[in-house]
Amino acid sequence: MRLFADLHIHSPYSIACSRNLNPENLCRWGQLKGISVIGSGDFTHPLWLKELQEKLEEDEGRLFALRKELLPVNVPSFCRAQVKFLLSGEISCVYPKAGKTRKVHALIFVPDFTSAVKLTERLAKIGSITSDGRPILKLDAKKLLEMVLEVSPEAMLVPAHVWTPHFSVLGAASAFSSVEECFEELTPYIYAVETGLSSDPAMNWRLSSLDGVRLISNSDAHSPAKLGREATIFDTDLSYGSIMAAIKTGKGLCGTVEYLPEKGKYHSDGHRSCGIRLTPQETIAHGFRCPACGKKITVGVLHRVEELADRPQGFRPPGAPPFHSVIPLQELIAETLKIGAGSKRVERIYFEMLEKLGNELTILLEKGLEEIAGASSGQIADAISRVREGNIRIEPGYDGKFGSIRIN
Repeated sequence: MRLFADLHIHSPYSIACSRNLNPENLCRWGQLKGISVIGSGDFTHPLWLKELQEKLEEDEGRLFALRKELLPVNVPSFCRAQVKFLLSGEISCVYPKAGKTRKVHALIFVPDFTSAVKLTERLAKIGSITSDGRPILKLDAKKLLEMVLEVSPEAMLVPAHVWTPHFSVLGAASAFSSVEECFEELTPYIYAVETGLSSDPAMNWRLSSLDGVRLISNSDAHSPAKLGREATIFDTDLSYGSIMAAIKTGKGLCGTVEYLPEKGKYHSDGHRSCGIRLTPQETIAHGFRCPACGKKITVGVLHRVEELADRPQGFRPPGAPPFHSVIPLQELIAETLKIGAGSKRVERIYFEMLEKLGNELTILLEKGLEEIAGASSGQIADAISRVREGNIRIEPGYDGKFGSIRIN
């Protein structure tokens, strides 16, 4: 079956995350967005793990469903669907290697609660796992991979948001020049990398060193409403084993849904405090210093890709699966109406569209424009058409500031 999966989210125990992140709300928003499989996020936090164990039931495919008595009822009829959870977590590895401080975020998938508990117990001996749902540990990412494989041969580690400047394998601040440099002889066990909000597959295709891994995308949601802003498309059985096999082999991995990378908050170079955004060429010309205050520029994803790329822009590897660039529907409605995305009017229009048309990803990717116009307005239908065609203007994000869109 064809399904959308969003396997990287967080819990209320992660810093700067919504208190509304609970299994019930995630199940509801999974249906609203059209996500069939949601990563649990943060299984290493004892209180979140306890809540997951209390509220979820394992199925025959070793995914987890919300207990029937907890299933949300406030879901539009056209959006109602089965939602499963897959046990996932993120670890922040901060450690010295080859004379530099490395900061690498790693996404972990495990097949069952037994494996989750085993890994949590091992990590608790290294550092605090209670202060943050995404624990920060003095642990080599390669050693973490070794531990994950020891806990279960079916577990998997995926380098998270692989280009983010401060916390990733290939980001400018971590300064690994390849996945192999980080994981060394264990690199064959790295089957995929996560593109992150500030890059898309086309950017990653420019590195031949990434040809041997799959590209997956996830929302890294810090609130339920952010689910599905990125997702991975599978054509598999609804089971842990089938999803992991698709990531390992590429068979059954049909593509990704991508947040427009220019909207990502680390796409371009810049210095947010001074409101300075720079191209890679401008950054080099200014000696990697802010032209306004002289402080260091945050080198963005676009610049870092340019540094490491060995292929021209526009290169596509043979057989590479497609990707779909989207703007979340509430953001699109807000931009069309020139009002805030959190306004009551945007919320009302959003839920009216879901009541009439079905889930958000279906609206953004599949519904006919006349049908969309009938359920909302010609303006909104035209905006969705322009996004599908790439006919939009974007002021790129930089140094932690999200980019902004303008519908032509």
